[in-house]
Amino acid sequence: MLSKLKYVLILTMVIGACKENRLNVEVYETSAAGNKLSPITTLDINGQIEPEIRLLPDKKFQTITGFGGSFTEASAYLLNQLSKENRQKVIEAYFGKEGAKYSLTRTHMNSCDFSVSNYSYAPVESDTNLEHFSIEEDRDDIIPMIKDAIAVSEDGFKILASPWTAPPWMKDNKDWRGGKLLPEYYDTWALFFSKYVDAYKSEGIDIWGFTVENEPLGNDSNWESMHYTPDEMTAFVQNHLGPKLGADGKGHVKILGYDQNREHLNEWVDEMYKDEASSKYFSGTAIHWYASTFEVFPEALQYAHEKAPHKHLIQSEACVDAQVPEWKDDAWYWSKEATDWGWDWAPEDQKHMHPKYVPVYRYARDIIGCLNNWVDGWIDWNMVLDRQGGPNWFKNWCVAPVLVDPEADEVYFTPLYHTMAHFSKFIRPGAQRIGHEMNADGLLVTAAKNPDGTFAVVVLNQEEVPKSFTLSLDDESIQINISGKALQTIIIPGGTPEA
Repeated sequence: MLSKLKYVLILTMVIGACKENRLNVEVYETSAAGNKLSPITTLDINGQIEPEIRLLPDKKFQTITGFGGSFTEASAYLLNQLSKENRQKVIEAYFGKEGAKYSLTRTHMNSCDFSVSNYSYAPVESDTNLEHFSIEEDRDDIIPMIKDAIAVSEDGFKILASPWTAPPWMKDNKDWRGGKLLPEYYDTWALFFSKYVDAYKSEGIDIWGFTVENEPLGNDSNWESMHYTPDEMTAFVQNHLGPKLGADGKGHVKILGYDQNREHLNEWVDEMYKDEASSKYFSGTAIHWYASTFEVFPEALQYAHEKAPHKHLIQSEACVDAQVPEWKDDAWYWSKEATDWGWDWAPEDQKHMHPKYVPVYRYARDIIGCLNNWVDGWIDWNMVLDRQGGPNWFKNWCVAPVLVDPEADEVYFTPLYHTMAHFSKFIRPGAQRIGHEMNADGLLVTAAKNPDGTFAVVVLNQEEVPKSFTLSLDDESIQINISGKALQTIIIPGGTPEA
């Protein structure tokens, strides 16, 4: 039988050993029960328990470009109608130090469906030298919104610009919707991109990259669009856009091909990267999520990465589409009530890809799935919409993470805002995704090491019941409790900063 002194000494040694092996973490949770990026107190343990998520920092994957949303005319127009205080509140929430810290964004060149009207920077017909090119249409709304964001963003952010269509006079159908770019205007259209970079640069705004065309497969000619086949887009980039940007000293501006749904990704990357001449000017591929409300298409993402392992793979647009938003009803965003375009309009053989879904889960599930399959950037669509899901000249209503009522000067941060922030705030540009092993059923996980040496682990629990798991890194571990229907980001401080 141990003496009292020996017992105390042994107990002290055990407790000391447990403390030495305790993983130091910060935990933030958003949940259906009401947490909104709330700090969570973790439960320490005296030893390993199941289930376990083990981080594997020596297994390294893609470098992260960033996360964010889009500067649309609709969003900027709405911000102009808010009070100065509420406008700044939204800007700070997206770009400020205490906010989501968006690092990768998108905007549209010329008008899109989320514009107040149709417009082009090159409205004068047959102006092949674009002597009348002007971004005047953006000076009242998009440009001030971007400048305000720049002013509060400590780390800065990248801007990806996308055209929905060339001006109608350059197209075979002379319409904003559908049709193709006439071959005689290929050089003029390439010049358009170059002039856009210069025009925005004169406003103090740098353009990081372009997608060649938003949704080149079209949208049934409902709103601004222009069609390309994979070989047509590749030829335009190879023979016109790439050389023009290079000749004008803009070879550093990224060019991303495709820019539509993942189910057609293979055929596009096959053409874009078929040889050195075709792939030379492409910096990567852009994708959307609208082919399904639940399927991530991991095989297609893996295929695209393997086809061009050193190129970007960026999710350039996603939203709760074809849906009027629910106003100040957090529970709706956690419930399986959302529908998309395919709920009503998908062909019968595709309807199974478009069931009702939980908006928070769709966002978190897709971002985690994309990261775990080589995607290095993820961009949401509109940052701000109104209670109708617009303004949108075609009445193509959608949902944004932040909704506003301009007449009442009210702002509603939906749970989608906090969902995006779980990634954008904590996984920073230059982070590298790392491996993990998991035997925790019912959880989705991704992990990355930031440039400052911290680790960020994002965990999604889609089940109603809370779960506990052990998070392990090297020889240290800690028990984490995650609520039912919740998303967590776990930060592990320290580590060795990336060189």
